[in-house]
Amino acid sequence: MLSTVSLLDLFQQYPELVDAPVAPFIINGTAYDTDTTPVVMGVVNLSRDSTYRESIATTFETAVRKARVQSMEGAHLIDIGAESSRGDASRVDPAIQIKQLVPVIEALAADGVAVSVESYEVTVVQACLDAGASAVNMSSRDPGDEILHAAAEAGASVILCFLPGQHARDGASYSLADDPIPQVHDYFSERVERAREIGITSLAIDPGLGFFYGPEIDQRAKQRHQGQMLLNSFRLRDIGAPICQIMPHAFDFFEERYRAGEPFFTALARLGGVGVFRVHEVPEVVRALRLLNELSL
Repeated sequence: MLSTVSLLDLFQQYPELVDAPVAPFIINGTAYDTDTTPVVMGVVNLSRDSTYRESIATTFETAVRKARVQSMEGAHLIDIGAESSRGDASRVDPAIQIKQLVPVIEALAADGVAVSVESYEVTVVQACLDAGASAVNMSSRDPGDEILHAAAEAGASVILCFLPGQHARDGASYSLADDPIPQVHDYFSERVERAREIGITSLAIDPGLGFFYGPEIDQRAKQRHQGQMLLNSFRLRDIGAPICQIMPHAFDFFEERYRAGEPFFTALARLGGVGVFRVHEVPEVVRALRLLNELSL
């Protein structure tokens, strides 16, 4: 059970990590100290297969409108993808992804709306960077260097995602370990060092809570795991990069009130040292973060 005592016990186990410094996250030349100004990343999905129905844009006009609205509601960055990471989702040819994504990114960049592209395809990432994307949400291990070189050349920020397989859609299974942090820490330590060698100057690390876990994993167990991972995020801070987490929806707990899930998990994530929040419910999360910043003990 989560309690003041259990939180205190967790933080006392790793006192040197609670306030370990992390680098700023840069969006279009503006550096954000995510400990004082948490970054909110809204989501627009161009795939009809995406899990969160309210984020789906079925046309160019809808995608641009949704992104503009999220920006006005307080999102610093809009994450846009054209292929769902759901296990049963249809694969989308890279050429089709480019055809869908590029006009949206060009329109938003012309408006001054910062955009992140979520992809594991090099050609998709390159086309979106050329169109004006400010960041890459890199949902692949390899060909990692090619994507990183493209982002470095464009001066874009990168979000590195934890993945059990080679990319978000390869169907690799994931085991809910009692303590997943050591595995995730080792994974990111190596990849952050490589990204910096290539020339990435701004990056965040995402433990991958939003990716498909496999049909054999009980959803309530997954949601408990997600909550624990959010609270333990501070244990990754010695890597030196801001921690990006998607806010879970916890459909099995909230049911028809699932839209309350993201603001609830936002509080856990902030307590756990998360600095970049990938969310669908932008205004609710923005308000929750503002209130958390106002509160003091």
